[in-house]
Amino acid sequence: MKIGIDARFYGPRTGGGGIGRYVAELVTHLQQIDAENSYTLFLRKENFHECVIKNPRFSKRLVDVPWYSIAEQRVLPREVAAAKVQLMHYPHWNVPIFTRVPFVVTIHDLILVEDPLSARATTKSAFVHGVKYVGFRTVLENAIHRAKHIIAVSDYTKQSVLRHFRVKSANVTVIHNGVTPPRDTSGAHLVGFGVYEPYVLCVGNAYPHKNLHAVVDAFAVFRSGHPDVQLVFAGRRDVFSKRLEAHAEKLGIPSHSIRFVDTPSDDTLAGLYRHAMLFVWPSRIEGFGIPPLEAMTYGAPVAASNTTSMPEILGNYATYFDPDDVDALVAIMHRARSGQLVNNDHRALAKHHAEGFSWERTARETQKIYTTFAKQ
Repeated sequence: MKIGIDARFYGPRTGGGGIGRYVAELVTHLQQIDAENSYTLFLRKENFHECVIKNPRFSKRLVDVPWYSIAEQRVLPREVAAAKVQLMHYPHWNVPIFTRVPFVVTIHDLILVEDPLSARATTKSAFVHGVKYVGFRTVLENAIHRAKHIIAVSDYTKQSVLRHFRVKSANVTVIHNGVTPPRDTSGAHLVGFGVYEPYVLCVGNAYPHKNLHAVVDAFAVFRSGHPDVQLVFAGRRDVFSKRLEAHAEKLGIPSHSIRFVDTPSDDTLAGLYRHAMLFVWPSRIEGFGIPPLEAMTYGAPVAASNTTSMPEILGNYATYFDPDDVDALVAIMHRARSGQLVNNDHRALAKHHAEGFSWERTARETQKIYTTFAKQ
């Protein structure tokens, strides 16, 4: 069987955050486990050489068109047809409307549908954003209704799909993301980034639904009694993170107390997790959430919002707070600074819980989806 994967999101640096990681880990582990099927990976220039082929049944095809674009709708179907794949896997909902090749799609979340704050995650005018939103919604509905099967990364996401679209429950399978095993952090030098212990850590992009302004608000109160503690944001530097920086300055947080680490390497990220006083995940809506699990594998105490998929994924191993309750987050920061938030037994249990999310399992369960629906 010949399977195609739209791997243009491959890698966190190109694909950004969770989707980029998902594609990279899925491709890596499929290469390790699948000796029967053949695969064509569709990649962009930015990640074509980053994607390393170690299984002779895998091949790469350059399709250098950006996602969410007219070129994607026009060029990708032609390239997929030319590759003569029997089944395509689109790891996100941006499936070309006019593709004729059967496909499965992974839905990570429905933030565009469920979170009104997502409308602010743009640098375009309101009119341009409105036009784009209509286009996005059309593409999303096409992906949902035409897919031979839908993969959801959490039960929360599955229930969101069922709630917003007329889809049968049997047409959606939950396959959790995995977590990369902890790395050796001896080579991570955080001082070069101006990061000093102790610090509160946030990882990921700064889109409005991530609710990072709440962390800045809480930290502004907390640091009045703990001026030695830093707040560290690790993720892509863009207009949204710069807005966050301006908000911190407006609140009077001095520049030496807040650090932005731009697109950290895996080694740097590992070091940041390892030495964090507290990891905070304040999202209002999240389909899965890899970073808090990663933080757990390094022993960092995790504070997370009590919304959407977080209790499902993090279980009893995070300290939860209402994403609108800044005072509750301030109290958690105080407990973390005093060492009263978690003990060593809790750290060990949280680490064991997080390591139960395996990328190999993700790949095996996804391969079963390919095998089942390519034959239908």
